[in-house]
Amino acid sequence: MTKKLKNSKLRHNEYYDMQNIFDELYQKSVIGGKFRNLMQHITCENNIRLAYRNIKNNTGSNTYGTDFMNIKDIERIDVDEFVQIIQRKFMNYQPKAVKRVEIPKEGSDKTRPLGIPTIFDRMVQQCVLQVLEPICEAKFYEHSYGFRPNRSVEQAIAKSYMNMQVSNLHYCIDIDIKGFFDNVNHSKLLKQIWTMGIQDKQLLAIIGKMLKAPIKMPDKSIYYPTKGTPQGGILSPLLSNIVLNELDWWISSNWENMPTRYDYYTTTAKNGTVCRTGAHEALRKTAVKEMRIVRYADDFKIFCRDYNSALKTFHAVKGWLKDRLKLDISPEKSKIVNLRKRYSDFLGFKLKVHKKRNKYTVTSNMSDKAVKKATNKLIEQIKLIQNPKNAKDRYKMIQNYNSKVIGIHNYYRIATRITLDCRKIAYQTMVVFKNRMRKDFKSVKSYKRRKQKVPNISKAVKIGYGKSSQIRFISDYAVAPIGYVQNKIPKCKKKSVNKYTKEGRAEIHDNLGIDTFILLKLMRNPVNNRSVQFADNRISLYAGQYGKCAVTGIKLNYNDIHCHHKTPRHKGGTDEYKNLIIVHKDIHRLIHATSYGTIIRYISEYKEQIDLRKLNELRNLVQNNEISLDNTIAG
Repeated sequence: MTKKLKNSKLRHNEYYDMQNIFDELYQKSVIGGKFRNLMQHITCENNIRLAYRNIKNNTGSNTYGTDFMNIKDIERIDVDEFVQIIQRKFMNYQPKAVKRVEIPKEGSDKTRPLGIPTIFDRMVQQCVLQVLEPICEAKFYEHSYGFRPNRSVEQAIAKSYMNMQVSNLHYCIDIDIKGFFDNVNHSKLLKQIWTMGIQDKQLLAIIGKMLKAPIKMPDKSIYYPTKGTPQGGILSPLLSNIVLNELDWWISSNWENMPTRYDYYTTTAKNGTVCRTGAHEALRKTAVKEMRIVRYADDFKIFCRDYNSALKTFHAVKGWLKDRLKLDISPEKSKIVNLRKRYSDFLGFKLKVHKKRNKYTVTSNMSDKAVKKATNKLIEQIKLIQNPKNAKDRYKMIQNYNSKVIGIHNYYRIATRITLDCRKIAYQTMVVFKNRMRKDFKSVKSYKRRKQKVPNISKAVKIGYGKSSQIRFISDYAVAPIGYVQNKIPKCKKKSVNKYTKEGRAEIHDNLGIDTFILLKLMRNPVNNRSVQFADNRISLYAGQYGKCAVTGIKLNYNDIHCHHKTPRHKGGTDEYKNLIIVHKDIHRLIHATSYGTIIRYISEYKEQIDLRKLNELRNLVQNNEISLDNTIAG
């Protein structure tokens, strides 16, 4: 039985009692309902607290906006006060200027513009995103994979393989939209949102203001946009999917979901997708052009059966994008590729088919650009390993190198010829290692030859590469071998997986295994005069400890729950997750107790359940004497 996936954001929905609301929005959207009062959900306390939780876990939350504030500046605000601040923001919403940052593109002299809203504007966008996502998910096309829950690059590549190998669609249309994110038409986008059933005028006005938020350029000048959705905004990926969703369904209506006079037979694929096999067999006898789209954000492929169909589709799509969405394509990067003769690049892979006996099968590699990028990234890390500040710094640099290797393998191992690509990278990196490390760079054989003990291999390296003879050591630390990788067959998305249905969530993760009633009560009753960070981490700890006391293992009732600071606040202790722990209220008293009578009382009551080692660790941190169970009871 395969292990079920875990989804932290989905757990957060459940913590804050928003999942039922999201489910209802999704179901209403499925049947074509209209949404004219969404602001009640967007501005409710639970949704705002959920937004804080999701943003806090985002690595970008530490980035400063134009107001020079980040997540740390709002962590200390009282929970009720924080909720009220966000609710007031929605009353007459006026976004502050978005900070423009130019991010260099790897392997190029060009840069990519990134827009960073202020931390409070990000909170507002997150509140809107959480409520809009279930409505939009019900309307989005099945084979759009970018910036959507429970979808991935692997699934997009798997669907492309299927179109090429199973459906024998060997002509691929590559279309590059010129400056997509910078050229989205605002009026058209708002109309598309309205057409999806999102007809809350106050919300649409807020989204319109977000789109037109002033941009503070690197030279400090202010720019007022008339089109585009700034990359870096939390809501931008969803809005970009809304823009191109119309294209997805237009392509689909020309073949995959084209209406027919008769009800033909259907078949069901292993992943649960219902295929209109009979209708498609009938359509192939007509002049209808076969086309199938696979899209990941603004990067998409359209697969066709022959060159003439591909040529007509190419011009039709080019005209449609211009007429309907006001978007131009890049003539240099847009083309038709015969996959039997040439490769087509997609999401860092290059795809082709080759003849094997009487049929064509997929062959794929890392793209040339991806190979170069991965090689340069590893070589740069080797240079850092060569010149560390100290031994601890070298260890850190080696771990960073290993993480890069594991990341490359995890992403690209679905390429059929990944081993050949990694061998090329391994050859180049091995030369650099030998030239720069020399005496420090050792193999298992060199240790044995010198009759030295082979160092222990870290767990992360051992799990993935323990059987490889390519493992090397620097300063007795294991280095993950880039040349050792095993191909993985990519899997298509399972139709039943859906975070907005009860059955779909069962496919995503197991039940929390805790008392959700207590969880909700904790969420609704934060401790007075404590920060948002403390309230949020208290909920996380309760869920993470499965509702049990960390010292006794006792299942806690609501009134028994105390959240203890390991390092006391008066001694500089913070409300960070790592400084907090959930314990029974009596154990909390025992941690701080100095009176012999108090210690005797609680030790006697809980002597069968107490983990003395954990108790004394916590007492040491508050600078209290350790307790000996036998001596205390005897005394």
